[in-house]
Amino acid sequence: MAISVPVDGDGFLLNRDDWSEDLARELAQSDDFEMTDQVMQFIREAREMYDNDGVVPPIRIFAKKQKVSTKQLYDIFKKGPMKLICKWGGLPKPTGCV
Repeated sequence: MAISVPVDGDGFLLNRDDWSEDLARELAQSDDFEMTDQVMQFIREAREMYDNDGVVPPIRIFAKKQKVSTKQLYDIFKKGPMKLICKWGGLPKPTGCV
């Protein structure tokens, strides 16, 4: 499935202003992931943290703020929770993420 906006080679948005919740669902679907209300809430929270701090939150800080464990995030996302939250949330790739 082709994404309706420009993305880089890893599927991250080239223009953060292109982001919408509908696009987040489209990006998740392109990764064979069904968006849930909980995941959308994680995305909203990560975007708010990014807007406030100017950086993608480290997973430990993000998990603590969401009152979940990093293990719970990995159980939901299987691999790279912050990478997927950022990818689907129109945020920059997290540092340390390859």
